[in-house]
Amino acid sequence: MSGFAPRVRAVLGPTNTGKTHLAMERLAAHASGIIGFPLRLLARENYERLVRARGAANVALITGEEKIVPPHARWFACTVEAMPLDRPVEFLAVDEIQLCADPDRGHVFTDRLLHARGLVETMFLGAETIRPLLARLVPGARIETRPRLSQLHAAGATRLTRLPPRSAVVAFSADAVYAIAEAIRRRRGGCAVVMGRLSPRTRNAQVALYQNKEVDFLVATDAIGMGLNMDVDHVAFAGLSKHDGHRPRPLTAAEVAQIAGRAGRGMRDGSFGTTADCPAMGEDLAQAVEAHRFDPLTQLCWRNADLDFSDLDALLASLNAPPPRPGLVRGNEAADLETLTLLARDGAIRRAATTRPRLRRLWEACQIPDFRKLADETHARLCARVFHHIAEGGPLPADFLAAPIAALDRTEGDIDTLMQRLAGIRVSAYIAARADWLRDAAHWQARAREVEDKLSDALHERLLARFVDRRAAFLLRRLDAADGAPLLSAVTRRGEVIVEGHPVGALRGFVFHPDPDTDADRRRLVLRAARRALATEMPRRVAALEAAPDSAFALTADARITWGAEPVARLRPGPVPLRPLAEALDAAFLDGAARDRIRARAQDFLNRYIAGELAPLFAATEAVRFSPDLRGALHALADGLGVLADGGAAGADPARRRALKALGVTAGRFALFLPALLKPRPAALRALLAAVAAGAPVPPPLPPGAVTLPAATLRPEGGWLPAGPILLRLDIAERVAAELAHATRRGPAVPPAGLAGRLGLRADALAPVLRALGFRLIPAELPGPTAFGPPAPPLLVPLRRRRDPPEAPARPGGPFGVLVQLLR
Repeated sequence: MSGFAPRVRAVLGPTNTGKTHLAMERLAAHASGIIGFPLRLLARENYERLVRARGAANVALITGEEKIVPPHARWFACTVEAMPLDRPVEFLAVDEIQLCADPDRGHVFTDRLLHARGLVETMFLGAETIRPLLARLVPGARIETRPRLSQLHAAGATRLTRLPPRSAVVAFSADAVYAIAEAIRRRRGGCAVVMGRLSPRTRNAQVALYQNKEVDFLVATDAIGMGLNMDVDHVAFAGLSKHDGHRPRPLTAAEVAQIAGRAGRGMRDGSFGTTADCPAMGEDLAQAVEAHRFDPLTQLCWRNADLDFSDLDALLASLNAPPPRPGLVRGNEAADLETLTLLARDGAIRRAATTRPRLRRLWEACQIPDFRKLADETHARLCARVFHHIAEGGPLPADFLAAPIAALDRTEGDIDTLMQRLAGIRVSAYIAARADWLRDAAHWQARAREVEDKLSDALHERLLARFVDRRAAFLLRRLDAADGAPLLSAVTRRGEVIVEGHPVGALRGFVFHPDPDTDADRRRLVLRAARRALATEMPRRVAALEAAPDSAFALTADARITWGAEPVARLRPGPVPLRPLAEALDAAFLDGAARDRIRARAQDFLNRYIAGELAPLFAATEAVRFSPDLRGALHALADGLGVLADGGAAGADPARRRALKALGVTAGRFALFLPALLKPRPAALRALLAAVAAGAPVPPPLPPGAVTLPAATLRPEGGWLPAGPILLRLDIAERVAAELAHATRRGPAVPPAGLAGRLGLRADALAPVLRALGFRLIPAELPGPTAFGPPAPPLLVPLRRRRDPPEAPARPGGPFGVLVQLLR
């Protein structure tokens, strides 16, 4: 086409040399081109990059499981295995060409090295270790070496808890990845996870989690060694050996360098070392990685691509042909050849694969990738089923993919379960991508992609839930920031404390309560963040409390003072019951001066509240300040919170009784008291003050309108007269005693109707209550019941003070009562 031999160019060097960037620029500079990548996710990443630069109508993506090929596509991003080599293009490139030496996939890369060419330009990208063999196998290739843009430094061994932010920890098994990720979540807030089994969608979501700095750590398998460009400053190896699918073996220096090279991007230097249980890296290995000095490759893996489809045995023989030149060796038996070898033993397969077209279709069916790695014959049986359907060139049945895709369309399960389903859907996607095998390939491609996306999103969420505490990770990063900038924080109306967008707990008054879901490992972090975030909020709140009106405060039934419905102080005993002291609640984020200001404001409110609620007592006390004859009685009354038991002597003098009455004080038979303070609100406050003064628990509130209580009830505030089985409220006791005294002033009298009901008693329980009030029942001398009606009702008489007369014996027909008044 061009009239001259195409130029072959090899650009070699360590990681971070800009090789892939150069190849993408050269690709876009040509009228058409194909570039092959070692991983599907890299093909997808660079496809999206090309779409942004050249438009979706001009760019194609071809991988085993995914084909997006617009009719007029000019630039192709592919996996190396899926490169459409029958399509002539001006430019062709293969990335990571040193994978020619890989025992499992190397034969594909070697085939591209030997045979894949662009019409104008061909470019191979890879490590310097392939230079001698590449120069020998591709004579005339122009080889150039690019130096690394930044330096790599060995940092030795580091504990997981001491790893610097922006570190990637590399492990070589799923179990090790999970264990390290769990440890980092507990100690450092969480991490992103990257493994080869992740779908591109899940992998991109995890990388974005790290790149967006939602987490500062990445835990990965050696999958990160292939072209994943992230802002990693340090790579820590959790092991220096791996299982390569056949046996455990130590990592080579070149493999260590490929992974360690993820540290430091652009002109920013990076470091590498070991962590967890991995011992420190040997000095020779560390120096080789730092200097990019590795032994050159001595052989590349090869498999014959010129296949003989004359019969099945000839096909197998051609696949097993020996390498044609020095420097090439056969690698491990690939999965497609294993499958073909297994199916060749099946008589039905041999009978069906008798023509060249059928043998080609058998070989194509055997090339379905075994993503599931089930280690049994399940995959071979699938390939056989596919072959039997397509042997004559016909399509697969319409429902061939329906059942397996439907079975995988479930998002429940753990991480390993979802990854296994993703492997299964990748097999279905590969089959769906074969438009020549299906009538409605586009439908099944879309269906497989839909399920893969659903599973990928579910897997990402499971990884987040298990390995990321977003709040802890973010707060750690902000708290450890070198600039010491203040944290962006807010306290909502409900008291929720939000720090940099993350809820960390609640502020109740001035006391911070960490989020109850915070475990012990992260509680210290949350407290640290809250202390920093509330450094300005606390002084503002103290000032607001000082300026708040009394209406913003309240005294609760549990002896707490609230501000805005949140407790800020508690009551403790003062010099007298009427003067309790306010004490600021313990708050870790308040200093002594702030507590004193809160205490002073709470004390002001408390004093005024008590004075307002018990105003009659304070008014009476103030009124007798200059009356020596009443001052003592009122002082004792104040100490008793408005009730002075056995205080009748203070009002025995009628003149004094009148003087006390003018002050609202009742000098009754049983006590000196202020009736206004026996009402529910002041009574509740008196009970609280009495309990605080005694250091006792505050009693429960009284039932509304209660005039009697069980005798065993403890009421520290007074105001209740013990009366047999009950306590009788003082004002009611005085009123009933006065009523009974008036009724019996001229002699025995019938008890007032309904007296027991007024006191909430049964009739047979009335006698001990009457005794406490100064009255009793004595049998009457009238005859018992007659033919004319029931017995006569009992009569009331006051008790005697000196001694009671003997009760008259009961007569037949029932008792009669007579009340005898005490002698004064």
